[in-house]
Amino acid sequence: MTLKINVNHLNLFYGNKQALFDVSLGFPEFQTTALIGPSGCGKSSFLRCLNRMNDIIPNAHVDGQVLLDDKDIYAPSVDVVELRTHVGMVFQKPNPFPRSIYENVAYGPRIHSLFKSKADLDQIVEKSLVRAGLWEEVKDRLYQPATRLSGGQQQRLCIARAIAVNPEVILMDEPCSALDPIATAKVEELIDELRERFTIVIVTHNLQQAARVSQQTAFFHSGYLVEAGETGALFTIPQDARTQGYITGRYG
Repeated sequence: MTLKINVNHLNLFYGNKQALFDVSLGFPEFQTTALIGPSGCGKSSFLRCLNRMNDIIPNAHVDGQVLLDDKDIYAPSVDVVELRTHVGMVFQKPNPFPRSIYENVAYGPRIHSLFKSKADLDQIVEKSLVRAGLWEEVKDRLYQPATRLSGGQQQRLCIARAIAVNPEVILMDEPCSALDPIATAKVEELIDELRERFTIVIVTHNLQQAARVSQQTAFFHSGYLVEAGETGALFTIPQDARTQGYITGRYG
């Protein structure tokens, strides 16, 4: 089993406050890993360490290593903008740009000069929308504002935008929390298809969703990684009483 990302002894601080404590966790390539735990346990903070999104927060700093293909993403030589083309992110609320559907998907390839001609760019946009399961729904209105799409369509558009730069890893921070059950089911189906090409890390409050979409699950509590393992095993025979308490609903 190849590890796409390997995190070693990671500590995260916001000023003097420590948010994550000595977290070590590997992410297998072409698998979905779900991060679960109570609100405020550090799972979203941990997710943002994986593409250095915490860099934009004043006074945030990390100790430890985050290795992407055995290269430390916190090394001084790393170009953060380039890093985020390899490790894309989809946020909790759909956040399409106030532009056309086409321009939303074309944005990343444009700023990173990933195409040689307009025909090339058209192909990237179409392929990304196909992969995001959205092409058939929008192919006749590519130049209409993205904000006219439904919430579920907007979230799939944001996924198309993330994959248009051909990343290796996609981070998803509660991507379905603002969606209705039908839109959620479409995104979950999409996650299952995407992991054939990408390594996916998803933060979710929904334990059923974690069980449905992930092959590995990691349980966080109060800034600590309590345990991680194969999803079925973690849900049926957790090794720690805190995990057992959380998944049986004794607290959360």
